[in-house]
Amino acid sequence: MNQTTHFFNLGYGWLCKHCSAEVAEKKLKNQPPALARWVEEESFCGLKCPRCGIDEYVQKPRQAAAQKY
Repeated sequence: MNQTTHFFNLGYGWLCKHCSAEVAEKKLKNQPPALARWVEEESFCGLKCPRCGIDEYVQKPRQAAAQKY
């Protein structure tokens, strides 16, 4: 499983670590997972959690692969 400072890559989406910890701590069983959304703007490209608003710069895999060559 890939992860960043604030998100886990589940293979079908990026889970916010902060919101998932809060849900687990409060034992909220019916809460849907806090899956982040990609944000692509001029000044920022990365992930943002719709629930808590935390964001993090993440380089997309295809961009990282292109820079290796």
